[in-house]
Amino acid sequence: MKSVFRMSAIMIKEFRQLSRDRITFGMVVMIPLIQLMLFGYAINTDVRNIPVAVVDQSHSAVGRVITEAVKATQVVTVTRHFPTVVEAEQAINAGQVRAVLVLPSDLTQRIVKRETVGQWLVDGSDTMVSSALLQLQRMPLQELANYQPPSASTFEVALYFNPSRRSAVNIVPGLLGVILTMTMVLFTSAAIVRERERGNLELLITTPVRPLELMIAKIIPYIFVGLIQVGIILGLGHLIFDVPINGALSQLLLGTLLFIAASLTLGLMISTVAQTQLQAMQMTVFILLPSILLSGFIFPYEAMPNVAQWIAEVLPATHFMRMIRGIVLRGADLMELWRDALWMVGFTMLGLLLASLRFKKSLD
Repeated sequence: MKSVFRMSAIMIKEFRQLSRDRITFGMVVMIPLIQLMLFGYAINTDVRNIPVAVVDQSHSAVGRVITEAVKATQVVTVTRHFPTVVEAEQAINAGQVRAVLVLPSDLTQRIVKRETVGQWLVDGSDTMVSSALLQLQRMPLQELANYQPPSASTFEVALYFNPSRRSAVNIVPGLLGVILTMTMVLFTSAAIVRERERGNLELLITTPVRPLELMIAKIIPYIFVGLIQVGIILGLGHLIFDVPINGALSQLLLGTLLFIAASLTLGLMISTVAQTQLQAMQMTVFILLPSILLSGFIFPYEAMPNVAQWIAEVLPATHFMRMIRGIVLRGADLMELWRDALWMVGFTMLGLLLASLRFKKSLD
């Protein structure tokens, strides 16, 4: 009986501590809620609304009918029109569209001869998106009377960057974003908290170090850690899985540095809020889960509802996924991916400012 009483007292104390620890209590409620919403609402393997472009060299009513028929499938959304194939290929390379429908100048003659009516130029770096687009290869065109293409193929398909559709080609560059998010945010989220727990914060207060200087000094060592991880992942990915590195190493280095800086800044913001290292690790989970599920690493960005896409756009990992796959697989440069690069620069600057202000406030 006394044993039960003693155990009950400890249990009551633990429940009270749990109720006072808002971050831990929030984890109990929010983690299952976030996962339920992500997997039930945001995650969708049925790919729809893939952004594509059209190059209609026929300039005919038949070409417009075919374009409308393709749009009616809801698999794709026509976002751009280009006069030439070269311009369209540049849009694929820059990540503006995932595929291009090319309708040749002799479109009408092809229909009369019952030949394939056109060609899809597809970004094959994302295997799930390319698989969805391959479904349009044998698309029936009821709008064109008596048209029956040979071998039941309506369109020819050319897969760029990953013609063999190997999943490793898509996974390895994306894995770089996940691992860097995990390590960079986790390391720096405990940076300020660790100083507080060890009693070093009071020492830092008495030094002439400014809050912004402290924030920058805290993240610089971890930049080298991140670069080591980049070398390991891409190096072994190339040697073991034969993942191509088509972009310039200078572009790869600069793009990675932008993401490392943004991730470290995010970790610093967490560290100025958390009171203990355990809380910092718990808060990191709130960043890590959406970064894996909403960034396009596993599930296509285009398949997500608008609300999930808005959330994804806030995360550094989403922008890095586009950048790293564009540079490594498509050979793009940062000028073509300037929107994502500019966003990460702005995120880093704003994050450093907020973290330094938050740190200064905590000193008061």
